[in-house]
Amino acid sequence: MNQDIIAGNWKQLKGKIQAKWGDLTDDDFQVVEGNAEYLEGRLQERYGWDKDRARTEVKDFERSLRSN
Repeated sequence: MNQDIIAGNWKQLKGKIQAKWGDLTDDDFQVVEGNAEYLEGRLQERYGWDKDRARTEVKDFERSLRSN
């Protein structure tokens, strides 16, 4: 996973991430702070997804950023 995209642009991406996954809280964002693995964990907690689903969601999100 290319964590550089999320970590390097964390402040700019927070709004897009919150728009995509609206169940994430401000506390979640403070914990995640650009770490894609933590983001996956928070998505698992908030949405009840398994690890593979959360990882796929984050990867798809990163791909969408590269294509824009």
